[in-house]
Amino acid sequence: MAKHLPFSRDKLIRLRLQNQQIAATKFDRAEDVVRWMGAVQAQDFAAAKWAVGQRTKGATDAMIEQVFADGKILRTHVMRLTWHFVAPEDIRWLLKLTAPHVNAASAYQYRRLELDSDVFKRSNAVIEKALQDGNQLARDELGLALKKAGIPAIDLRLTYIVMRAELDGLICSGARRGKQFTYALLDEHVSKTRILTREESLAELTARYFRSHGPATLRDFAWWSGLTMANAKAGLEMVKSQFTQETMDDQTYWLNDSNLSEKEVSPTVFLLSNYDEYIVGYADRSAIFDASHIEKLDSRSNSLFMRTIVVNGQIAGTWKRTIKAKTVEIELNPFKPLTEEEKQALSEAIEKYGGGP
Repeated sequence: MAKHLPFSRDKLIRLRLQNQQIAATKFDRAEDVVRWMGAVQAQDFAAAKWAVGQRTKGATDAMIEQVFADGKILRTHVMRLTWHFVAPEDIRWLLKLTAPHVNAASAYQYRRLELDSDVFKRSNAVIEKALQDGNQLARDELGLALKKAGIPAIDLRLTYIVMRAELDGLICSGARRGKQFTYALLDEHVSKTRILTREESLAELTARYFRSHGPATLRDFAWWSGLTMANAKAGLEMVKSQFTQETMDDQTYWLNDSNLSEKEVSPTVFLLSNYDEYIVGYADRSAIFDASHIEKLDSRSNSLFMRTIVVNGQIAGTWKRTIKAKTVEIELNPFKPLTEEEKQALSEAIEKYGGGP
C-alpha cells in the first residue's frame, strides 16, 4: 500500500499545481477551465489566453479566441480593480457579490474625476442606447457617444465610466474587432442565468476558490476575491465541511482531501504567463518564490508582472517572448543553473508554448 505525503511545502506545491490544472488538466473546453477557477485575471489578454489554454487539453490560440468571440468566456471588471475572465452563467452573481467592494476601492478616483451617482445614471443610459439591438462598440466609440450627450469622457474618466457600467451589470465584453476590444449589453449578450442569494454567491465563490487554488489560507482567499476578511471568513464557515484543514508554519491551509503518493516525481517545468493564477491567486507567495532572487526581477520587483519559469513548483527564472512573422523567440533568464533533466523539461515547455495560445 502506497504511503502518502504528510502536509509539507512540497505537498502544498504539488497540490496547487494539480488543483490549478497546470500539472495535468481534466478539461477539454476553455470555458470549463474558467468555471473551475472561479475567475482568471485577464488585464493582459494574451497572457490570460495562455493561462487558460495551458489548462485546456489541445488548446490553440485560435481556439481560445473563438471561445471568447462566441461569448463562452467573458471579460469584465470583477472582484478586484482589474479585468477577469468569467463564465457567462457566473457573471451576474459574481458582480452582485463583488461589485460593491470594487466600487468602494474606486471611491477616491470617483471623487477625483467628479463621478457620482447622477453622472453614472446618465452615462449608463447613453451607453445602453449606443449598444442596444446587438451593437458592439469599442471604448473610444462609447466615449464619442458620451461626448455627444454632453458627458466629458476621455482618458481615466472614460475608463471609470465604462468600468462602472461593467460593475453595474449593464455591459460586458463583446467579440474582438481585429485587435480592438468591444463591449456589448450584458442582457443581450448573455441569456438569463441562475439567481443566487448573497449567501449562496459567497459560498459558491469560496468553494470554487479552495477547490481550484487550495491549499490556501483565509488571507489568500480574501486577497484573491477582493472581499473583506469578515466576508471571506463568513464564506469559509459556510463551506469548510467540504475541505480538509492543515497547519504549517503557524498558518492554516484549506484544501481538497487529495492524495499524493511518495513516488519519485520527474522534474516539472512550466512557462507561466504574467498574472497567472498560480502566482496572483495568493497573498503569500513565499512557498513558491525565494526572496533572495528578487533582484533578478524587473525594476518593479514583483513576480506578478513577469512571465515566470516554474521548476518543480518554484519560480526559478523569468522569460520573454518576441513575436516575429513566422516564429516566436523565447529569451530565458533562469535564476540558477538547471540540471540536464530540468533543461529537457524546459525544452518541452517551450515547444508546448510554441504550439499553444
